Amino acid sequence: MRTINDWLSEYGESHQNPTNKLVHWICVPAIFFSIVGLFYGIKLGVEVMPGLELNVAMVLLALAVLYYLRLSPALSVGMLLFSAFCLFLAQQIEATGLVLWQVCVAIFVLAWIGQFWGHKVEGKKPSFFKDLQFLLIGPAWLMSFIYGKLGVRY
Repeated sequence: MRTINDWLSEYGESHQNPTNKLVHWICVPAIFFSIVGLFYGIKLGVEVMPGLELNVAMVLLALAVLYYLRLSPALSVGMLLFSAFCLFLAQQIEATGLVLWQVCVAIFVLAWIGQFWGHKVEGKKPSFFKDLQFLLIGPAWLMSFIYGKLGVRY
């Protein structure tokens, strides 16, 4: 079984160019949020707490956090916090009366355009072309840099 360091190292191989790295700092969280927002709109008819209904995003994020937990308990905490922030942001957008799915589709499309441009600059294909798990490793890769700046081991 691959370790978190194996995954992060392999992901980092196609993310060496400073421009591509900057693009990833913007686009990876945007894509993550947009997917959360799209699934947030699919309600499951169960009230979690007053005014908050269980939705598909909550279920998928719980599974994603379990995936991260298996790879790195420490990184899973950061991913849990970021996931909670994405859920909160989706709820806030929905509460304003904006159509959440439309906002998320726009973010998703623009962020992927950015990602592919970044990889064109890099001169390497996105890692997920090799293994779809890299779609979950990208956010953890960014979180690992935040942990490094904070001196937190993962």
